Amino acid sequence: MTQSGRLFDELGKLMNNAAGVADGVRREIETVVKAQLERLVADMNLVKREDFDALRELTQIQSSELAGLKSEVEALKAKSAANK
Repeated sequence: MTQSGRLFDELGKLMNNAAGVADGVRREIETVVKAQLERLVADMNLVKREDFDALRELTQIQSSELAGLKSEVEALKAKSAANK
């Protein structure tokens, strides 16, 4: 019985060590993949989300201002044509 118990203890230690090695390999692969992805994203020269949102907001404001100016110009043209 002690032989069998010792065998299971050794087998348990072996499996525990294998799990530790597998976890280490997994962490190393995650680190390498993350570094590669960060390098790829940096090389793509992407715009930051904050900058994109600020530009979109500015564009929307300018678009509404432009629409207002267009309507004012049309009103002035109509007034000018009526006075002729």
